[in-house]
Amino acid sequence: MKHDKVKSFHDLIEEVQSRGICGRCGGCVAFCSAGELHALRFGKDGVAEFANEDSCLKCGICYLVCPEIKVLDDELRKKFHWKKPIGFYRNLRSAKTTVQKVASEATDGGVVTSLLLYALEKNLIDGAVVSHRTGPFSRVPAVVTTAEEIIDAAGSHFDDVASLGKFGSSYTSFVPGIKELGKLRQRGLNKLAFIGTPCQVYSLRKMQALKVVPSDNIALVIGLFCMENFSFTKRARQKLGKNLGVNLDNVVKLNIKDDIIMTMSSGAVLHVPFEIMDEVARSACFACSDFANEYADISCGGLGSPDGYTTVMVRTSEGERLYNGARQKGFIKEMKFRKKEQSLLHRTTQMAKIVSFTRRKQERKKRVMRSL
Repeated sequence: MKHDKVKSFHDLIEEVQSRGICGRCGGCVAFCSAGELHALRFGKDGVAEFANEDSCLKCGICYLVCPEIKVLDDELRKKFHWKKPIGFYRNLRSAKTTVQKVASEATDGGVVTSLLLYALEKNLIDGAVVSHRTGPFSRVPAVVTTAEEIIDAAGSHFDDVASLGKFGSSYTSFVPGIKELGKLRQRGLNKLAFIGTPCQVYSLRKMQALKVVPSDNIALVIGLFCMENFSFTKRARQKLGKNLGVNLDNVVKLNIKDDIIMTMSSGAVLHVPFEIMDEVARSACFACSDFANEYADISCGGLGSPDGYTTVMVRTSEGERLYNGARQKGFIKEMKFRKKEQSLLHRTTQMAKIVSFTRRKQERKKRVMRSL
């Protein structure tokens, strides 16, 4: 009898890494380290590699949890009631935090931070896997367990160390937060919220579908809207700065809505189209078609809401309980409208923008994949 060969990390190298579409999300390494196999590790460039091939069980889980491998799509779509074009959702709102300290630190409406504060206060979570900003384009993953740490992670920490000129030859705005999952067992944290990009959330959900550690530690998933992340070399920074007519060392704040919004140290605000920033986008982002984070409990982003508000897409029953609880307890408040017609028009416009960005990302993926 002929048996199909079980896929392994070697297949992941051939089918994903060699094609230049590895997103460096860390799902494969997170599983392997959490299971104490330690066959894989992160290489110097953030791409997974063998640490000890003899320890590899060739179980195929690293292959299955990769966001670029679609063999579990049908199972996930059924579980999350997925439908075109942006997945299932229960509610769509513009909201903002009511916590003054959060409002002064957050980039948009501070909803994600306030949802975490509410969940922590009500013991829905023991902590959260978040990204901690160390500069306008740079973030690092962190596990936070107190309200103070959650608020601190929301802020923008810009100093001489974090200026673009101090980063060396290259850096990336992508945060490999999922790699922190491998450390959770050691810390005794059993209920965490995970904040991540679509590729990270997709990998996590596949881990949960397979019932493998450390995904069972994640109680809530808040997904971020994501068109692309950026990867800079020294040459790329210089070229982009020249094209924009600015010194990127002087960028003090970065935000993303309909375009890339850069705030300079002088106070000037620069709006940069995605097409220009594509030059420094991570190549793996072009192989991703998910803008609205379709498998999160709640998806959040700036697109579709005015300054000071967050667009919130509630997707699951867990997400609905979290959002409604935070709203009822006064951690967040929704954008108000004087007339029902205004509310309807606002949500219609929100949805149109989200769908438009999703289709742009889907079409971009089709073009890129045809060229591989």
